[in-house]
Amino acid sequence: MIEVRLASEPVPGGGPNEDYAFAVPGLVGVLDGVTVPEGMDTGCAHGPSWYVRMLAGRLVSGYAADPLVRLDRLLATAICQVSHAHGGECDLTHPGTPASTVCLARYGVDRLEYLVLADSPLVYEAGGRVEVISDHRPQRVAGVLHERMPVGAPTGSPEHAAGVRAIITAQRGYINSPDGYWVASIDPSAAEQALTGALPLTGPDAVRRMCLLSDGASRAVERFELYDWPGLLDAVTADGPARLIARVRETERADRRQTRGKRHDDASAALITFGD
Repeated sequence: MIEVRLASEPVPGGGPNEDYAFAVPGLVGVLDGVTVPEGMDTGCAHGPSWYVRMLAGRLVSGYAADPLVRLDRLLATAICQVSHAHGGECDLTHPGTPASTVCLARYGVDRLEYLVLADSPLVYEAGGRVEVISDHRPQRVAGVLHERMPVGAPTGSPEHAAGVRAIITAQRGYINSPDGYWVASIDPSAAEQALTGALPLTGPDAVRRMCLLSDGASRAVERFELYDWPGLLDAVTADGPARLIARVRETERADRRQTRGKRHDDASAALITFGD
């Protein structure tokens, strides 16, 4: 028996959820829209929330039409379809046009395929080992750019807000660039840059469980160190994805030292468990 559990939650007191988690028989996905600070231009009448929902819908419909299509081709087609759905009022050449990370898992009888684009990782257990598949290119760029944040500027201060805008303006030059990192946006060739692979679902190295995460949920490990990766997988298996997100929220509220990045982020997690 295969069981899938999902949870997705927007930032507390914020606007619409810019994450999207979905599951249909055989395909599970977590998308994380690229947030745009208030007041920054995107050239588009739509936003990240619209983009992730449109992209998820096209991924599901494309999979339904051809369940055996390669995941990178599925994503490339979906990107093209969403680009056409924008309509003529949007400037799709603008560097701030809506975009999203993508994390997908497709499973059949004896094998599982995955796709990871940008910083929405997946963690899985197979053959008694816990492994992580993560695209580190966005973090490398972010590490360089965050050095520009004013030292000591508290989250929410005008200095911090100005620093965030400066970082995002610079970051746009790295998106879908060989010197930067790749996300789903307008260019379907971004799908070719995703991390892809296949894992067995039978035999001694079979995948037993897998968790797909947006970076708002993976910060439980990557920022707050509440768990290591095996511990996160155990926690989600025991208590469910919603409890993982609740634990992240508790930690975010208690963290008064934070001076860089977002205090809260939309968070999503999807757990797949495979029976004998």
